[in-house]
Amino acid sequence: MIQRFSRAAAKLAVLAFAGLVASAPALSAEQVNLYSARHYDTDFALYDTFTERTGIEVNLIEGGSDALIERIANEGEYTPADILITVDAGRLWRAQERGIFQPVASEVLEQRIPAHLREPEGHWFGLSKRARVIVHAKDSQLAGGVARYADLANPELRGTVCMRSSSNIYNLSLMSSLIDALGATAAEQWAQGVVANFARPPQSNDTGNLTAVASGECGLTLANTYYLGRWLANPDEENQRMVDRLTVVFPNQDDRGAHVNVSGAGVTLHAPNRDNAVRFLEYLTSDFAQRVFAEGNNEYPVVGEASGPITALGGFKEDGISAGLLGKNQAEAVRIYDRAGWR
Repeated sequence: MIQRFSRAAAKLAVLAFAGLVASAPALSAEQVNLYSARHYDTDFALYDTFTERTGIEVNLIEGGSDALIERIANEGEYTPADILITVDAGRLWRAQERGIFQPVASEVLEQRIPAHLREPEGHWFGLSKRARVIVHAKDSQLAGGVARYADLANPELRGTVCMRSSSNIYNLSLMSSLIDALGATAAEQWAQGVVANFARPPQSNDTGNLTAVASGECGLTLANTYYLGRWLANPDEENQRMVDRLTVVFPNQDDRGAHVNVSGAGVTLHAPNRDNAVRFLEYLTSDFAQRVFAEGNNEYPVVGEASGPITALGGFKEDGISAGLLGKNQAEAVRIYDRAGWR
């Protein structure tokens, strides 16, 4: 049975954070303490099934990604956390840079998860993935003319492109992949071209920009596939009309493939229940868990075939860049966006 963290463990965390205990007593060997930035009801069913199969109780603390990273860093060696689950390889890399994760060697994880979707030394592992796609209105004149990320910088698109802020982690990760694929100079030229094509200053989120395209305010945008999956899953009549106005393009299908990113997890450096944590991560790569974990946020599994509403988008070729580079290139991505005037 899942618990939103036991009172004893929560008290221990508070005492440790306050520096009131010199060392943390061992927690029960039959539990695993999970800090998660995912907030989906389907995850609770996953955790309950893990407990039923193993007898290991899952204690859960939920929060925002950055807040959880900071919390674990502040708790230090007294943290109750065994596992951090968060979204985007960029955030996983940030957690790694803070010294939050320990490397894990697991034949199950290495065999089940493709190499480019996990950190090379085992500090974290992708568990589901999403693609960042081009979306434009069906009734626009863009059909067939926008097939690659590079096309977003085409001068013919002046005044049509809507984007979210460059500081958004999804755009930072995309730029990180472009730095790897094109080199920093060409990536900056691309950013300058996109800025020149803005219909309005960067704003809103993926849903807001998709709505702007569907309403005709913008010609096209970039969005993660799971936002489209949410719309596809919503039977509301107006929502379906919005979906029907859009065309989804998986970029770069004739060369490197579409940019993908991950939701993922790692075992914390001071995990009090390390073996249970590794066992839990291995469980999340099982066929059953992969389907439930991915469908919970309309994502693609890292193991097996896609299911749920996003299958309506069709198959695609994905970029095979190592997800670890999406974090390592972030600092350069920030500098490029700043110089390009993408705020």
